[in-house]
Amino acid sequence: MDRPLVAVVLAGGTGTRLYPASRSHRPKQFQSFGHEQSLLSATVDRAGFADEVYVLTRPEFAESVREHAPQAAVLTEPEPRDTGPAMVYAAHRIRDQLSEAVMVTLPSDHRIDGDFAGTARTAAEVADSTGGLVTVGVEPTRPASGYGYIEPGERRDGYHTVASFTEKPDRDTAEQYVDQGYYWNAGIFAWTPNAFLGEARQSPLGPLVEAMDDGDPERGFAAVDPVSVDYAVLERTDKAYVVPASFEWDDLGSWDAVERLFEADEAGNVVLGDALRSDATDNVVATDGHVSAVGVSDLVIASYGDRTLVIPKDRAQEVREVVAQLREEDRY
Repeated sequence: MDRPLVAVVLAGGTGTRLYPASRSHRPKQFQSFGHEQSLLSATVDRAGFADEVYVLTRPEFAESVREHAPQAAVLTEPEPRDTGPAMVYAAHRIRDQLSEAVMVTLPSDHRIDGDFAGTARTAAEVADSTGGLVTVGVEPTRPASGYGYIEPGERRDGYHTVASFTEKPDRDTAEQYVDQGYYWNAGIFAWTPNAFLGEARQSPLGPLVEAMDDGDPERGFAAVDPVSVDYAVLERTDKAYVVPASFEWDDLGSWDAVERLFEADEAGNVVLGDALRSDATDNVVATDGHVSAVGVSDLVIASYGDRTLVIPKDRAQEVREVVAQLREEDRY
């Protein structure tokens, strides 16, 4: 592959499902959650396979990004509008700066164990050789209904065509997908800027591509609705390919993920921070102060600053709705 390999780390979100640890003034990518490095710092280190590393974020986070990832260049999108507009902005800016390149984009909230660099390079090589849009597929370890799924199509040399994408199926459907050999869509992508922008131009993101061509990204962002790159582009193209991951993967997207990623005590409690547990079982407890949990089970108890969240673990995905209500009441 003769083109430069560029890693783009997405770090513009606020991690609403990890409220109250993650809030608008302290988003999750700048927190460590029990590890030595912040999520962002660890992700930028993981991107060391690339010739150049960029972090895409919102303007108010730019200085924090520079503190956590001083070795990376920083791109600031005009406003957060989900991953579709973010990817268009990054692709256009990188094409302007580097001309020919292959981009590998990766979110800043993943936990990876294994050969990430090898998979990333393979994805980049497939993107370079096919001129298509490449996603990394992770072999499922459970029928998770909160993830997107990829149906692999024709087998090629180290990759597949994509037969279909499905977003967040119900549990019964997810079980069928696992049995049928579908992959999880990890949100890790590879493409050349020209290939991606060519497909995006024919999508709901077309007005943004045209505005970027005219040097007016603010106009473009105002002209498009928030939309994921999966829905806007990948589900519409006939040039999508999937590279199987050679690593174990999980995302720290919600409190129930903490239970999978950290070791539990003898009673099944996973604790981040200082907590007393008495007759407490199978809880997730996270705090920057102190929590005492007595006689409770199967709860998420998260206490940060002046905010405390208590919710059953099996309803952890509903934290986003809590945040939405707090924002509506101007209490977030």
